[in-house]
Amino acid sequence: MVTKQMKKWVIGAVAFAVISGSVWAEPVAEISKLGYSVQVGAFSKVDNAERLASKLQDKGIEAYYFKKENNVFAVRFGNYATRKEAKIAAKELTLSKLVDSYYIASPITKNIQPLTPAESDPADPVALDHPAGTTGVPPVAPIKPTKKPKHDIEMGDIAARTAERFVGIPYKWGGNTVVEGLDCSAFVKSVYYLCGINIPRTSAEQFKVGQPIPQEELVDGDLVFFGHNNQVSHVGIYIGQGKFVHAPKRNDEIKVAELAHPGTTKKYLGARRYF
Repeated sequence: MVTKQMKKWVIGAVAFAVISGSVWAEPVAEISKLGYSVQVGAFSKVDNAERLASKLQDKGIEAYYFKKENNVFAVRFGNYATRKEAKIAAKELTLSKLVDSYYIASPITKNIQPLTPAESDPADPVALDHPAGTTGVPPVAPIKPTKKPKHDIEMGDIAARTAERFVGIPYKWGGNTVVEGLDCSAFVKSVYYLCGINIPRTSAEQFKVGQPIPQEELVDGDLVFFGHNNQVSHVGIYIGQGKFVHAPKRNDEIKVAELAHPGTTKKYLGARRYF
């Protein structure tokens, strides 16, 4: 007979699985190259793209909406090992009439070699995307750069330019299916996803992987992190000239901000590079 304690543990594990992953795409622990994905829609209004992404999220499908170069919006989801697996998933959605036509996006051709994750004690708890002082979690210990890592200039530029296309969009990743405070890191994750790279979901997890970068060595595509009392609570994408793109808060527009702004400087915790 299953004890009450065991039942609680099972329920908690299932809830964690629903929030953390998707049956449509294998979870990624750290940094990896994205496989095949499915792209759907050509919406003139961002609300329609957000609505479709939200419906996919409700089905446990990790989906991202974005603005294309021709100013229309689309939705992309999935991380499949083969084109065949991606087509099967897309066809199931067309049969359910959730989507109409679709496009299979191939993996990036170049072989991405993710940089070695920052050295840290995996047993140390890290604050997730919540305001400081609300989690009761010990602060993140500062990580000093060990060596100057090489940077893929092309990938960094692609990430920065992709982030800039989000500016002005009222970003609501997953609608009401995502808890308050996850939008900033989800925005960053979606940009990297569109570039063909999977990174962790929360800002705290993103901070723990990749290579620490001194502020004076920031280049396009690096992630910049902020918080209080050394607890990571916010993240943005550096786009050059002392500026970064970020999702300030839920339902707010994606904006460009200055690292040199007094309020920003006070909260700055460091930067990370992933390729």
